[in-house]
Amino acid sequence: MSDRHGGSGPTRGRATAPVVSARRATARRRRHRAVVVVVICGGLAFAGGLVIGAGHVPAERTLVERFVENWSAGDFAAMYDDLSAEAKQRFTLAQFTEAYDADRRMATATSVRPGEVVDGSDDATFAVPVVVRTRVFGTFTRTMEIEVAGSGESSRIAWGRHLAFPGLAPGDRLTRETRLPERAALLARDRTPLAKGSDRTSDVPDVTRNVVGTLGPIPAERADELRALGWPGDAKVGINGLERALDTKLAGTPGGTLRAGSTILARSEPKKARDVRTSISIPVERAAIAGLADRLGGVVAIEPRTGELLAFAGIAFSGLQPPGSTMKIVTVTAGLEQRITSLDTTYPVETFTTIEGVQLENANGELCGGTLTEVFAESCNSVFAPMGAKLGAEKLVEVSERFGFNRAPDIPGAATPRIPVAAEIGDALAVGSSAIGQGRVEATALTMGTIAATIARGGRRPRLTLEYDPRQKAAPTTKVTSSKVARTVEKLMLAVVREGTGRAAAIQGVQVAGKTGTAELETTKRCEPTEEQNPESCSTEADPTDTDAWFVSYAPVSKPRIAVGVMLVRSGAGGDTAAPVARQVMLSALRR
Repeated sequence: MSDRHGGSGPTRGRATAPVVSARRATARRRRHRAVVVVVICGGLAFAGGLVIGAGHVPAERTLVERFVENWSAGDFAAMYDDLSAEAKQRFTLAQFTEAYDADRRMATATSVRPGEVVDGSDDATFAVPVVVRTRVFGTFTRTMEIEVAGSGESSRIAWGRHLAFPGLAPGDRLTRETRLPERAALLARDRTPLAKGSDRTSDVPDVTRNVVGTLGPIPAERADELRALGWPGDAKVGINGLERALDTKLAGTPGGTLRAGSTILARSEPKKARDVRTSISIPVERAAIAGLADRLGGVVAIEPRTGELLAFAGIAFSGLQPPGSTMKIVTVTAGLEQRITSLDTTYPVETFTTIEGVQLENANGELCGGTLTEVFAESCNSVFAPMGAKLGAEKLVEVSERFGFNRAPDIPGAATPRIPVAAEIGDALAVGSSAIGQGRVEATALTMGTIAATIARGGRRPRLTLEYDPRQKAAPTTKVTSSKVARTVEKLMLAVVREGTGRAAAIQGVQVAGKTGTAELETTKRCEPTEEQNPESCSTEADPTDTDAWFVSYAPVSKPRIAVGVMLVRSGAGGDTAAPVARQVMLSALRR
C-alpha cells in the first residue's frame, strides 16, 4: 500500500531567482572591495590579513552549523529562530515542527544524524550529509544543501519544506509503499499449532475458537501506532485474543520502498517473524472452556511464579464488571497497612451497616460478625464498607492502583480496570461501596486473577505474559504490599475456602486460598410485602440474575503453581457458581 506525505507547501516560485542572483553579486562586490583595500595597505598588511583570514569562520557557516546542531538535539524552536523572515511568513513554528515529525513517521525513522557542514554548490549554500536509520527501509545517507539568505550577522536560513527530510528536492513529497510478510504461526505451550498460514488453520479447533481471536481491518484507535511501524493501511491485524495480544510479534517486519518524489531513497523486503510459542496449556484451557460452559463470563489461569497465562476463556480480558467482594482483598490489604484492622480485631454481629444515613446490607440480609478472619470468610459488607470509609478515598484508590487499577494491563488489548480517582469517588457512602466492589469500580477476570497471583507472590505483582520462555524462572515483579501483610491476607483467604463462602473450591490434600464475590447489578434485598400486596407475589428468594458471580484463588499455598480468576455474568453467588469453575481449572493446572 502507498502512503504520501508532505508536498512543497507554499513555494518560493521563479521570482526568487533574481533575488538570489542579486545577493551573490553583492557578495562578489564586497569581496572585490576587500581585495582593493588589502592591495593599498601594502605587503606587510597583506600578509597579516592572510593570517587573520585563515582563522576566520564566516557567520553564514556558523549559522548553518548552529541550525544543524539544534536539529540533532531536536530543538525545533531554536531552529525556527534562525529562519529567514520570508520562511517564517510561510510556515508557523507548529507547521515547521510537524514537517520534520511527519516525514520521520513516513520514513519510520528511528534516528536522523546530520554530519559535518561543508561548502555547498555556491557561496550561498552549505552541504550536510545526513544518516537516516529506519525501522522498515534500513539505513541510508543523503546530502542536503541548506541555503542562506543575507550575509554576515544578518544571515538566516532560507528554509523550504524539502529541508525537512534528506533526499527531497523542492516540490518533492516523501512517499512509501509497504507490505507485510505472511503472518507467523501461533503455537501452544506444547508446540501444538493454534493458528498457522494465511488461513490460520489449527490442529485443535475447540481451543482455537476460544483463544486465537480474529483478524480484521486496523481499528481507528490503533491507526497511528501501526502507521508509525510502517504497516500498510489495508493490513489485517489482530482484533482480539492471541492475535491481538501478540499482534506485533506475529506480523513480522514490513518491507517496501521509500521515495522522495520519483527518486528511490531506500527499499527492503518483508521479513517473516518466528513462530510464537505461547504459554497456553491445552488441558488447562479446555478446563476453563468446560467450566465456562457457554455462559457469558471470563476465566483466566495464571502461573504466579512466571506470570504466564496458562488459559483464558470468554470475556476474561474485556468483560469489565463490578468485582463485588473480591475487592475486599484490596480493602483489607489497605486496612492492615493502615493498622485499622488486624487478626485480633473483632466486629459486632449485624445484618447491615449505615453510612451517610443509608443502609448497606450483608448478602441476603444475613447476620455477620466476629474476628477479622470470620468476617472475611463470610464476606461481611457490614464490616468492609465502613472499613473503606474509614480508610478514605485517597488510601483506597492508592492501594487499588498498586494492585493494577487505572493502569493498562500487561496484556495488549485487555481492558483497563477502573476505580474513580480520589477527588471524584464521592462521599463516605461511595467510598464504602467501592471498598466492597460496587459503585463505579470495574474489573475483569484478568484483573482479579492477577490480584490473587499478587498475594500468592508475597505481595508482589508479577508481570504477565502470553509467551512461553523455558529459560525464564521467575517473572519481574512490582511491589504492591509487604510480605507480612500478604501473609495475613493469605490466612484470611485460606479461611474463605476452609470454612467460609468458598468451600466449593476446596481440593482434598491441597491448601487453597480464595475469595468469593457476588456483585449486585440491581438489588439482592429480599422483597417484604406491604399490607396491600399479596404475600405470594413477593419472592423470598434472591434473583440470581441480579448478580455477577466471582471467585479468585491460588494453590497450593505453600508453593503456588496456579492462580485463577472467574467471573460469570448474572449467575448468582460467587461461592455457588464461580468457585466450582475455579476448582476445576486449578485441578487441571495442578495435574500438569
